[in-house]
Amino acid sequence: MKARNKSPQEAKHPPDASSIAPEIRPGQSIELLKELHILTREGKLNQDSRRKLKQVYHLYQFIEKLLHELPTSEAGITLADHGAGKSYLGFIIYDLFFKAQNTGHIYGIETRPELVEKSRELAKRLGFDRMSFLNLTVAESAQSGELPEQIDVVTALHACDTATDDAIAFGLAKHAKFMVLVPCCQAEVARHLNAGKALTLNRTPLAELWRHPLHTREMGSQITNVLRCLYLEAMGYQVTVTELVGWEHSMKNELILARYTGQKKRSAAERLQAIGEEFGLGALMPARFNVP
Repeated sequence: MKARNKSPQEAKHPPDASSIAPEIRPGQSIELLKELHILTREGKLNQDSRRKLKQVYHLYQFIEKLLHELPTSEAGITLADHGAGKSYLGFIIYDLFFKAQNTGHIYGIETRPELVEKSRELAKRLGFDRMSFLNLTVAESAQSGELPEQIDVVTALHACDTATDDAIAFGLAKHAKFMVLVPCCQAEVARHLNAGKALTLNRTPLAELWRHPLHTREMGSQITNVLRCLYLEAMGYQVTVTELVGWEHSMKNELILARYTGQKKRSAAERLQAIGEEFGLGALMPARFNVP
């Protein structure tokens, strides 16, 4: 079948993204969504892409509110996205918020060089000039001269294992006003529980909570996030924990929102230390959760 030629009206006013797929926000770049493979070349949205888009948009809603709270400045807002991957989140935040601001900068931190290069090429092609992509680990980025001394917002979406802790350390070093964290695949605490050394709880029925390997993993994940929240509170952040999206979209959907208030909670530091001692995590605490 011969393709229909676009009318002069259509050529002058291309269709809005939301008219192609109602889930897409008005003003969203169609070209970007196609490049991220959220939309097909024909402008269609398949089921898998719809789930991904819902997750990213849901997280963006939380971040957007925080961005609006930040004071305006000539330099604009700075945001660092750790474990950026293909930078779905960074590109959508830029497209929906930073693009209209004409100020501010987004930094994508990713260890896989091929993904960093692809993101750089895409940003250049789309004219997203205030995006930088750095081939660094989260830990390395805190010392890198390629990032400014202060970052307003730190995000880490499904940063694996200790990378979330590194993102928190980065946020503290950069005096972040907000941290938005969705932890993933925590294994470090589970390994300590599995070792079972010096555990006062090992002599009680509570040891059943991590007797089976699956329970050890889940228990380790739960304890890790509790420690992270207490650590953030001890370092002067107000912490909220909620769901990112429903369980049908992602099994790793715990969202930790941290807002800097400067009010360090001594009680949080004491509980942090007590939990570490109770679960035999003494060797881990100074490296991960060191409160001055």
